[in-house]
Amino acid sequence: MALKKTCLLLVLLLSVTTHSQIVRKYSNEFMSIGVDAAALGMSNAVVSHTSDVNSGYWNPAGLLKMEDKQVSLMHAGYFANIAQYDYAAFAMPIDDRSAIGVSLIRFGVDDIMNTTQLIDSQGNVDYNRISLFSAADYGLTVSYARALPVQGFNYGINAKIIRRIIGEFATSWGFGFDLGVQYETRDEWKFGLMLRDITTTYNVWAINDEEFQKIKDAVPGENQEAPETSEITLPKAQFGMSKKFIFHYDYSLLAATNLNMQFARTNDIISSNLVSIDPAIGFEGGYIDLVFLRAGLGNFQNITEIDNSKKLSFQPNIGIGFKYKGIQVDYALTDLGDQSAALYSNIFSLKVDLGIFR
Repeated sequence: MALKKTCLLLVLLLSVTTHSQIVRKYSNEFMSIGVDAAALGMSNAVVSHTSDVNSGYWNPAGLLKMEDKQVSLMHAGYFANIAQYDYAAFAMPIDDRSAIGVSLIRFGVDDIMNTTQLIDSQGNVDYNRISLFSAADYGLTVSYARALPVQGFNYGINAKIIRRIIGEFATSWGFGFDLGVQYETRDEWKFGLMLRDITTTYNVWAINDEEFQKIKDAVPGENQEAPETSEITLPKAQFGMSKKFIFHYDYSLLAATNLNMQFARTNDIISSNLVSIDPAIGFEGGYIDLVFLRAGLGNFQNITEIDNSKKLSFQPNIGIGFKYKGIQVDYALTDLGDQSAALYSNIFSLKVDLGIFR
């Protein structure tokens, strides 16, 4: 029975903790990890200056800066490659005052062992009764950007559909909206504001009663109540500013900063019952728009040690990129999502301007 309890732990964590509260500080967090190695190398401090196909994720207002159709791809391993994180996006201008985009994120763990039937009714262990399942989250985002009548102002809207699947145990549908704004001054200072889940994103879960009964009966006296069938993702906000400096025509330095805000008390460096703020700064040095070096600091957190002492932690990121004739390849070394203590992830992404094929 002890073996069975151990084998069931992963299934129970995936199913029960996901639904244990209706309103949570952290829900649909896979949509907050980030995309594009170039942005991740700058600690995600890109809300104000994002201006390509990946703007659909960071700030849809930036889609208006594109001159042609673009596609983007990214893949990263998570938790020592136990989980896979994949992203694909396409965007295009409609005219000189509007643009559209669509992107898809998948975050999943595949080939998880379902051991709920490992021991039969006679108490015998039968490994043939083990099956495999996947726990995967999908986020489909459709973006629209439009220039405002005020010079320098652009805005964008995201409509998001969330699909979450835990094998045959439970499935969920969710829906929400984002709103982004960008403003550029005449001296090329850039400002951006991204409001995520502005209407709150509401997820409704469907629990498979037959599969839940197997979990319920697996350990007598445990897991007797079905988890909640709904959860709400609270709004978040990101405010950023940036400026690019040119030196001797060939060299550039982009400096950017973000204030990432959650409307709940967390361990962020600035924390209150009303709002918690986590700053991020990023830099990108470029040479003739061909080679890029990036670095950033983010995820500033107040950590409580075992002896109740306090310390400040932060996450450094670095990256490099190459761009040639509309094809850009980027690499970042970063603790993706910052869910591990010291395991860093290698992230690669590809962006292609489809105008090169004409």
